[in-house]
Amino acid sequence: MQMSGAAKTAVEPVLEPVLEMRGIHKRFPGVRALADAGLRLFPGEVHTLMGQNGAGKSTLIKVLTGVHAPDEGSIVLAGRPVSPRSTQDAQNLGISTVYQEVNLCPNLSVAENIFIGRYPRRFGMVDWRAMRTQATELLARLQVHVDVRQPLANYPLAIQQMVAIARALSVECRVLILDEPTSSLDEAEVQTLFAVLRRLREEGMAILFVTHFLDQTYAISDRITVMRNGEREGEYPCAELSRLALVNKMIGASPDAAPLDALDSAGDQALEPGEVLVRTRALARKGALAPVDVELRRGELLGLAGLLGSGRTELARLLFGADKADGGAIDVDGKSVTFSTPRDAIGHGIAFCSEDRKIEGAILALSVRENLILALQARAGLWRAIPFKRQQQLAEDFVKRLGIKTASIETPIGSLSGGNQQKVLLARWLATEPQLLILDEPTRGIDVRAKQEIMDYVRQLCRQGMSILFISSELPEVLRVADRVLVMRDRQACGSYRRGELDDSSVLRAIAGEGA
Repeated sequence: MQMSGAAKTAVEPVLEPVLEMRGIHKRFPGVRALADAGLRLFPGEVHTLMGQNGAGKSTLIKVLTGVHAPDEGSIVLAGRPVSPRSTQDAQNLGISTVYQEVNLCPNLSVAENIFIGRYPRRFGMVDWRAMRTQATELLARLQVHVDVRQPLANYPLAIQQMVAIARALSVECRVLILDEPTSSLDEAEVQTLFAVLRRLREEGMAILFVTHFLDQTYAISDRITVMRNGEREGEYPCAELSRLALVNKMIGASPDAAPLDALDSAGDQALEPGEVLVRTRALARKGALAPVDVELRRGELLGLAGLLGSGRTELARLLFGADKADGGAIDVDGKSVTFSTPRDAIGHGIAFCSEDRKIEGAILALSVRENLILALQARAGLWRAIPFKRQQQLAEDFVKRLGIKTASIETPIGSLSGGNQQKVLLARWLATEPQLLILDEPTRGIDVRAKQEIMDYVRQLCRQGMSILFISSELPEVLRVADRVLVMRDRQACGSYRRGELDDSSVLRAIAGEGA
């Protein structure tokens, strides 16, 4: 079987693949999603699928799990041709998927979530004792010990993720697909998940791992398949593919090109920040944020650095009126303001891109145009509809300016890649012409190229005088783009540093409370 690049000379595994996809083609109206794509999974391995947003990863997985039927190509599972026609069909074949957003029922018990739709029965009735026993055993296999009678909502996201994996394993699972499972986990939770994956690998499970995080790829992967422009670029043993080579293969750069995430802003001729635009004075919310004083100047990009739960998002939500402060004050342009609702903040020129684009951002069934004009329409009010031609003009303009890849402005945003969805949400707030743009994890779950494009555009906005509050869990990204970094720890602001005063190691010491 032909493979490109270094994979052509790699030693073939002794085992036969448990799963092989060959020559997969898939087209949608106006879009070629997959062209001669393929994938091989072997027993007892973690195989990572890498590529930019729009590279075809999600479509390939949807073909494998029966969401889409391929136009051409074949799928062979355990030596037999298969054609899954639905997710249930794929599950019956032994192909189980755990998605980025945990699709479970928080109001039901842990045990019910594991066996929902497949409750064990006795004499025609649900056998609750058997279900709880089996649920406990499945979770114990993952080294998770919780009361399976409790509602799922009582447990943190990391436990919910393990419950989702337990559900996937509750059927006769040959292939386990994990689609961005770590995007909402902190570092300790990621390591717990990886320990589980290593145990499953030792048991002979074939695991397909989809991620955008390079560190995680090299921490857990045995082999990597790279996709680009709907095609399989190549298949490589992880140990034989450097990070530089991987990034270059994902973006199609020349072998000598520097990876995008290694570029810095040394040549970025940002203007010196102007007068203070927003100032907080002992702004606080009980249980969420200790009193904090922050200044943000016009044309300044202020980065918030800290661990999950350090107070970064809590500060952003207070500044946008999404949560109500119970202490302190906010000044905008030197005048004290009160934000009871986000609409109050929007009225003062503040915009907020939330970290959860699926729940608090994109309305997946609406078109690109409809999603893009939502904030502008909210500011105008219910009785002042934005003319349709104006909506079209705005949408077409921002699609061009931000390089949003979509067949049409009337395409449902849910059919776009994660990076392009994020660009639409950024355009939504830019359409309101804000003074302050709050970006909470704007590059989470998107590829290297899309990250660079978004951050380049954000830096341009700063040069034009817009203030940016930037939150990211990727510390090198914060250090690279921010004019100033505010370090958060234990729901408090614990230090402000100008560009160049922190590096990768000193910012970690500052976050840990060991100085900088």
